[in-house]
Amino acid sequence: MTLNPQHATKKYQVVGIGNAIVDVLTRCDDSFLDHMGIEKGIMQLVERDRSEQLFGAMSDRVQAPGGSVANTIAGIGGLGLRTGFIGRVHDDALGQFYAEAMEKGGTDFVNPPVPGGELPTSRCMIFVSPDGERSMNTYLGISAELGPEDVSDDVAHQAEIVFLEGYLFDKPKGKDAFTRMARSCRAAGGMAGIAISDPFCVERHRDDFVKLIANEMDYVIGNEAEIRSLFQDDNLDKDLARVAELCPLVVCTRSGDGVSIIHEGTRIDIPVTKIVPVDATGAGDQFAAGFLFGLATGADMETAGRMGTVAATEVIGHMGPRPEADLKALFRRNGLL
Repeated sequence: MTLNPQHATKKYQVVGIGNAIVDVLTRCDDSFLDHMGIEKGIMQLVERDRSEQLFGAMSDRVQAPGGSVANTIAGIGGLGLRTGFIGRVHDDALGQFYAEAMEKGGTDFVNPPVPGGELPTSRCMIFVSPDGERSMNTYLGISAELGPEDVSDDVAHQAEIVFLEGYLFDKPKGKDAFTRMARSCRAAGGMAGIAISDPFCVERHRDDFVKLIANEMDYVIGNEAEIRSLFQDDNLDKDLARVAELCPLVVCTRSGDGVSIIHEGTRIDIPVTKIVPVDATGAGDQFAAGFLFGLATGADMETAGRMGTVAATEVIGHMGPRPEADLKALFRRNGLL
């Protein structure tokens, strides 16, 4: 699987489509968590009223643009590729912040904030306690309303590679947006793929997910649990082979056990050096960034996979889901560029 040389003239090398969520962080002690009824150390979804209560209770807030595929696209943009992101934000203070922050990071935020949007901009309120635990409360807001009307054929045609976020698959309009994006990109000679994102989402929509992969995707990226969720058994090798029958490129991350890639029937296993993470948030997102950078720049599959592991190792070495070090320099140090 290689990109056509004429794609060098396309506006975007990689375009992502996914949840546009503002991460809002503050520090607090355990007594605050107890007082506010926040369950420590987990991520839970909250409704609008609860989100407004928690947001109002946060002092010394720090904001950052987030969302799984958005983090991936930011990583790729930081590596110097031409990137765009399709997400839905309200024309409120957080939505304007999100759009501006993505643009400042070098990624086109393709759709402007929605004036009079039906819901507020999505946000994840993260309370960091003294022991480093992160208690996350996510309000999905307007982001989950993304649909086919948010997908521009002009953008899709101008993308060498598109990357879809599985979290959005829960709503029919999200499914329709994915199908439109993938078909439009592929019709113009591009490549479409998906991050499985969530095994529970797969369980809710297994048949549709498998059909999407079989009929619309050129590549799939997921972790061990996500790959297994497609076929409901505990034999990973068997599951990988079955996905590879549906899609020409399958990438499976297995935490400290490395990465397995099946490309057009050939399997490549890439080992990793196990380390204790400072913060595992963003490991999968930045693996995808490194891998897609390799794919977009013509690297072979083993090199692209190793780029992914280098990027993931960097991001779990510090707090936050986006790289802090110069990934290109790390790639050179590891003999990958």
